Amino acid sequence: MRIISVITPVYDGGDAYLLETYESVRAEREHLPEGWDLQWLVQEDGTTGKPLNRLPKEPWISPGMGSRSGAGAARTLALSRATGELVRALDADDLVTEGTLTREILAMEEHPTAGWSVSAGLDLLPDGSTVAGPYDPPEGPLTYETLLAAYDEDRFPILAQHLTVRTPLLLAVGAWPPVAAWETIAVALMCAAVSDGWMIATPGGYYRKHSAQATAQADYEETVGVDQLRVIVRAQAEALHATGWRWTAEE
Repeated sequence: MRIISVITPVYDGGDAYLLETYESVRAEREHLPEGWDLQWLVQEDGTTGKPLNRLPKEPWISPGMGSRSGAGAARTLALSRATGELVRALDADDLVTEGTLTREILAMEEHPTAGWSVSAGLDLLPDGSTVAGPYDPPEGPLTYETLLAAYDEDRFPILAQHLTVRTPLLLAVGAWPPVAAWETIAVALMCAAVSDGWMIATPGGYYRKHSAQATAQADYEETVGVDQLRVIVRAQAEALHATGWRWTAEE
């Protein structure tokens, strides 16, 4: 049986929508391509156990805990339990849309030289309405140059929180860095630095907008050090790209 491992970080107090996320993942598991199964790795950023206790005890759900170090560290710790050949990121307050994981699995099978893929995203607003991403690229290949140019223009075109990536590639680039924010953008750029990706134009997930999320706070940019993140995320991706090394599926 081939596995796709979905990784979701969560913290005590940030689990208000976790059961909705669970329902969307459970529904997707029931409609995967033949020969595939799903593993959901839910990692608490902390050791209270409270968010994990909200989840049903099912064999395809793998809960874990670790010292409070941020979402990036939690995602990477969860990776230690991943058994899938593909890893799919999903936040604890987001949802996957019907057929998303199947489309992403098939895209990776149909484009074996692509190390990663991502679906277009939809913002889910508090009133239940949705808004498409303003910079979604068209269906097709995604290159490092495309992502870096968009990054520099502050219009990053993909929902990196919903990245799907081949597990060996994710490990090779060091997985998610333990920074205060932007860890999903960082890992997407690092993957792109050594391997082209594939854009899926069909929306694949809902990015929930709500008043409690970190990016909605008035002091967000100062708290996470956005100016410093902007520099280091780019510098690391550029340094990796400059080595000239290219990841291939055969590795």
